Amino acid sequence: MAAKNLAFLKLQLARISNQNAFTGYGEGYVMVNAVRYEHSLVVLPDRPVESWAVAGADTLREEDLEYLAGLGAEIVLLGTGNTLRFVDQRLLQSLARACIGVELMDTRAACRTYNILVAEGRKVAAALIL
Repeated sequence: MAAKNLAFLKLQLARISNQNAFTGYGEGYVMVNAVRYEHSLVVLPDRPVESWAVAGADTLREEDLEYLAGLGAEIVLLGTGNTLRFVDQRLLQSLARACIGVELMDTRAACRTYNILVAEGRKVAAALIL
């Protein structure tokens, strides 16, 4: 019997030192520290959650990624929506110039990976397109 897609998932991660963590996600939203967000956002462990004015992976601009390069993260997880979407590699040059790793994945995978990296004490940023 084929598995069905979950419409909602609650992530159970103990908060580490009052850092931001994803606590759930579902169709069209994510939850950070039990607060629901229904718009694109940028999350770092020790900073307030920020809105990110990106409507979709196909509308990403160089300026959007230059902003991410200035956040002080060592790795950026780019959640591209419900499915993995690749972006033009030229857009990622600002991150490469700043020696910041970038991983593209669907938004739900980015949430899970972010929580793991935060638990490891990594300087990570999640930039999520919803």
